[in-house]
Parts: sequence; C-alpha cells; structure tokens
Amino acid sequence: MKPGYNSTVKKDVHFQVNNQQVSYSGNPSARMADVLREDLQQTGTKISCGVGRCGACSILVDGELMNACLLMPCQVEGSSITTIEGIGSKEAMDPIQEAFLTEGGFQCGYCTPGMIVAAKALLNQNSDPSITDIQEALAGNLCRCTGYASIIRAVRKAAEVLNVQAANEKS
Repeated sequence: MKPGYNSTVKKDVHFQVNNQQVSYSGNPSARMADVLREDLQQTGTKISCGVGRCGACSILVDGELMNACLLMPCQVEGSSITTIEGIGSKEAMDPIQEAFLTEGGFQCGYCTPGMIVAAKALLNQNSDPSITDIQEALAGNLCRCTGYASIIRAVRKAAEVLNVQAANEKS
C-alpha cells in the first residue's frame, strides 16, 4: 500500500447509469469499470486490458465515449453514464445491436458491447459516416476475432436504418 493511502476511505458520489440515479459509496479511486460491473451489476461493460487500449470497457459519459477502466467515481459526479445495457434490450434492440446481429459484426462477442457503444457515440454525432469515419471512431476498440469488415458493415447498416427512421418521423 502506498504511504498515506487509505483504501478504507469512502466517498459518496452521485450519478446516473442508464437513466437511473445512483449513489455510490465506496473507494473514490476505484475503476469505474469495476464499480459498474461489481457494485452496479452492469456486466456488459467488459474489462480486458485495464489500461485504456482495447475499448472493451467503453461507456458514454454525458454522451462522450470514454474508457471505464480509466475513470474513477469522483470523475463522474453528476454525470449521466450509458452502458451497453442502456442502449437496448432483448425486447427492444437498438438498430445498432440489430445490425451487429444481421451483419455478423461479432464472433466471440467479448468486444461487441464496447464496439456498439463506440458506434452509438459515432452515430449520435454523425448520422451518415463514411467508412473512414467509422474506422476512426472504432480505432480505440480492438477485436481479436474478426477482420473488422463485418463490424464496419454493421455500423453502415445501422446508420441507414436510423436515417430511414428519422426521415419517417419527420413525415
């Protein structure tokens, strides 16, 4: 243990996870990836590298894509967090999730939650991304199983579906 560091110190932090208000009382220097998985049971957020290089723990914090393994609870005070569980459900999948299924944008599935969260961040900002835009947006998310072609197809398909939905809502 580091001198002067007390792991028994607890701090109360308040934030939202998937539109639910959360009060976390625990180690203020815990990783948000661990808090989400262990304390809040949001197990779709995966932990792989633990140092922000793989994207498996991707979440949205106030709409911005971030790595939960690099965040601490004190950094998300008052924020709104979206995990993969907040993007869709078995009963009502998000078009991005459906596109990953129909286009085969997964193999083992370990990276898939992070990929979908990253795709959501992209499509929230750019409704018609080019292949280069998609590649850049997903550059922080690693997949060891696929060649990325099916993932890129899935994001393009999701963009098309979301654009059709938006056009139908306007008419």
